[in-house]
Amino acid sequence: MLLVAGAAACWSSGALIARLVSTDPWTTTLWRSVFSAAFLISVVAVVERRGVIAQWRSVGWPGLAIAACMAAASTCFILSLSRTSVANTLILMSVGPWVAGLLAWLVLGERVRPRTWLTMGVAVAGVVVMVSGSRGAGRLGGDALAIAMACAFATATVLVRRHPHIRMTPAAGLSAVLAALITLPMASPLAVSPRDLGLLALFGVAQFGVGFLLFMAGARLLPVAETSLIGMLETVLGPLWVWLALGETIDLRSLVGGGMILAALALHTLLDVARGHDMREEYGTP
Repeated sequence: MLLVAGAAACWSSGALIARLVSTDPWTTTLWRSVFSAAFLISVVAVVERRGVIAQWRSVGWPGLAIAACMAAASTCFILSLSRTSVANTLILMSVGPWVAGLLAWLVLGERVRPRTWLTMGVAVAGVVVMVSGSRGAGRLGGDALAIAMACAFATATVLVRRHPHIRMTPAAGLSAVLAALITLPMASPLAVSPRDLGLLALFGVAQFGVGFLLFMAGARLLPVAETSLIGMLETVLGPLWVWLALGETIDLRSLVGGGMILAALALHTLLDVARGHDMREEYGTP
């Protein structure tokens, strides 16, 4: 639980760092990806003593597809933050688990429980409330990018379920390389101050890289429901840091719609946690 909570705390700093740097979104994504790729590739090289090419060969074509989805999600995350509020970006991307459940039902034939359909409906209603105020405020494009990020990450999740043998740390390093290549033509990599470069290194290494490793270590030891519940800390803490540091507030429609989404997710996950505890008590499983 502490590992997953630590991962959520690391990830929650991303929005604040994106607000603090003065680089454009493409350059921010480029340097964040460069630093995270270097960190993750180095970790695998040290721990497993595998070169870069060997790491990427180990993931195969499914791993490449997962990396492409993660690269798209990472790019959409930074672009969304530059076009809408932090709260909208983080809350809208939290619909990803439901999108993953829907895709798993369509692609893998996984059963979706009635209460999951119900919470999906509440989440969609919350999304509608949130984006209804974004058109006039000029934030609709940013909201759309946050939803695109949720869809890209959900697709990666379904691919992981389809190919559970994929080694995720090399795939994450590859995704960062792909994101850097995607954003390089639009970026200005040399127009970066030393201050911004330090923040971008923090963005790539601590926020993404360390957060990813903590999550992978903790998620293996917890049920999915409990992992999802603890992971919601990112959605709560991200806007809080930006509000405390920069005074960015949340408008009423975002607050109402976001509250609907988070309440639905929290209730659904808490029921899953309670059900898991009840089953363990009944059957005596650890």
